[in-house]
Amino acid sequence: MRKRLLILATMSAALGGGTRAQDPAPLKLVQTFKLSSDIKGNFDHFAIDVKTNRLFATPEGYKAVLVFDVQSGKLIHTIRGIEKPHAILDREDVHRLYVTDGEAGELKIFDSTNYELLSTVKLLLDADSIGYDPETKLLYIDNGGGDVHETYSMISVVDTTSGKKVADMKVDGDTLEAMRLEKSSPRMYVNNKAKNQVEVIDRNKREIVASWPVTKSKTNVAMALDEANHRLFIACRAGDIVVFDATSGKELTALPITKGVDDLIYDGASRRLYASADGNVHVYEQSDPDHYKLLAKVPTGPLGRTSLLVPELNRYFVAVPQHGTENAEILVFEVH
Repeated sequence: MRKRLLILATMSAALGGGTRAQDPAPLKLVQTFKLSSDIKGNFDHFAIDVKTNRLFATPEGYKAVLVFDVQSGKLIHTIRGIEKPHAILDREDVHRLYVTDGEAGELKIFDSTNYELLSTVKLLLDADSIGYDPETKLLYIDNGGGDVHETYSMISVVDTTSGKKVADMKVDGDTLEAMRLEKSSPRMYVNNKAKNQVEVIDRNKREIVASWPVTKSKTNVAMALDEANHRLFIACRAGDIVVFDATSGKELTALPITKGVDDLIYDGASRRLYASADGNVHVYEQSDPDHYKLLAKVPTGPLGRTSLLVPELNRYFVAVPQHGTENAEILVFEVH
């Protein structure tokens, strides 16, 4: 029997099995930020200021934004006065933080140096996901919908330099989720979870120009974009990443992931997809625009759905909410 096992092992190595086993995992846990016991509930989105090594986290039930020193993992400030923080944008060039407050129905603008509240922009309740255009400095915010007892939602447009709302776009559907903006065109993609479809919006005309049904999975919440290869990735809580051809709106394939996804990131340099779901991160590699292979399924923790990839630091952050007797924590992975 031992001789047979040796022969099989030799054959496996000859076929590449031995080499594959030695490939480094795409994510390696290198640090954990421990949080206090009073930080409960789910997290929503991260932001980072690379120049000052600050990570911003939004525990929704804590009514605050947490500011961490990335290198030490220490909590260095708590920005209070936010009823339900969702998405956050850091404009390093003007030292401003923009936080959507779903409970207040506002965009709150803070000074990122002293964390003082500078102004607010009134929106509808459930102000949530954002998309930012660095060229025009316009911020797109989904708000309204079911929380204001309407069958439609709003995408409000805020000029982040002036701090003023400049437009509203009405979208039929009471729940919108993630959005992604193209750099080479005025196109913006928005997950319309209420209708299980993707809305394609012309940012110049501020109108919907196409709607693409998501038929290969259900509950489309997260989104990533490979603009160079015209691929749109839609992560669904049913347990799939649906790959679209962004030129035709055709569904190409569905990649299996753990159920309960909340964040999806595509890194063009490594041609990898990172999907953080309930307790696992799935890392897929793009062989070519039509083919993808699973590199790893990396365990995190219960409801560890919120994530952020920071290529400049070679780090991937995952927030794990409090569960059982375990306090909330932020896991820091080194990217290989």
